[in-house]
Amino acid sequence: MILRARIVLPLDGLPIENGAVVVDGNRIKAVGRAADLVVGDGEDVTDLGDVVLMPGLINAHCHLDYTILRGAILPQKSFTAWVQRINAVKRSLDAEDCLNSIAEGFAQCLAWGTTTVCTIESFPELMPRMPDPPLRTWWFYEMIDVRHRITTEDVVQGALSFFQHRAGSLASFGLSPHAPFTASLDLYRLAGDCAQAFAMPLTTHLAESDEEFAMFTEAKGPLYDFLKSIQRPMSDCGYATPFAQLWNAGAVNSQWLLAHMNQLSESDFELLGSLPRGSKPTVVHCPGTHQYFDRPPFPWQRLEQLGVNLCVGTDSLASTDSLSLLAELRRLSAAEPSLTAEQLLRTVTRNAARSLRREAQLGKIAPGALADLIALPVSGNVEDVHEEIVQYDRAIPWVMIDGQILRS
Repeated sequence: MILRARIVLPLDGLPIENGAVVVDGNRIKAVGRAADLVVGDGEDVTDLGDVVLMPGLINAHCHLDYTILRGAILPQKSFTAWVQRINAVKRSLDAEDCLNSIAEGFAQCLAWGTTTVCTIESFPELMPRMPDPPLRTWWFYEMIDVRHRITTEDVVQGALSFFQHRAGSLASFGLSPHAPFTASLDLYRLAGDCAQAFAMPLTTHLAESDEEFAMFTEAKGPLYDFLKSIQRPMSDCGYATPFAQLWNAGAVNSQWLLAHMNQLSESDFELLGSLPRGSKPTVVHCPGTHQYFDRPPFPWQRLEQLGVNLCVGTDSLASTDSLSLLAELRRLSAAEPSLTAEQLLRTVTRNAARSLRREAQLGKIAPGALADLIALPVSGNVEDVHEEIVQYDRAIPWVMIDGQILRS
């Protein structure tokens, strides 16, 4: 198959006017100017018209379980109150609610041009009933040991089946100790050992709120009081920042995707700065959730200057209003106007692929990469194409995943 477009945006090189991409099976075979690519006998040539053809977007942090919770939880007076509220809402959901929520989440991701999603799965018992995902999906098994999670045969069966790969499926798997206030250091280390043994990615929520920061640095605050009241051991509190505690204990390292990282001290920045460039973790920023909780400005520039790999995710609809990554980029642009549109797009393509150790396969149009592509209309000059993409606020009309056209 040969796909022609007015502009091809490889994100692994300069935009190509009157470009074309050759797709062979589920891989990209060639990319270049349409006039330079030889059309073989019997090859299907599709002219997509006045569009930009580019890599599909990668959502580096999401909770598809909570898609049906859009607008269900009003902003709370504290992060702890929000945690208590979402836990209460989760208890009201049955299996059908969760399966429908995930299906709706996939549909919304596709509509907004997401072709790869990293989603935290809080209900592993659902996995035996989960159909194959329609887009490339990393299921991250949420791990919590504040309270014993595996209490029924159904949950045990789900946990055991969670990592069973199905032939031809777009699903991959990872581990996600939830956060340092709900997962012990031993659980983090165990997750790390398992992920290393089975080549799985790792993610966690870290340094998300000022209440988490106060809990670990000063052994006080609403989150500290709440967790103490449910008999969480609190001997790890009052000594270090959440990030420093996990990093210095060897519980997280450069293999991890750290979601949020909003509350960092000067010593945290010094610690990150002391690390060799290739040994820093990935940080995933969620602008919509950041805005929902009315948090102080995210330290984007400082983290970028330190050489941290920065990605963007949507988080869940329990704390944002859309699963559109382009909407998240517009929020980020408003907060960080010095970022170019090209830099913004890299956070949901090249940077995100790097976080998953899939730089050769995802987030770019290049020979050998997977044929995960999107196309959207453009009317301006090639010099403005990055900005035009970021400002595009409608459903993406054309989507290909794994060489198959899903929207056209």
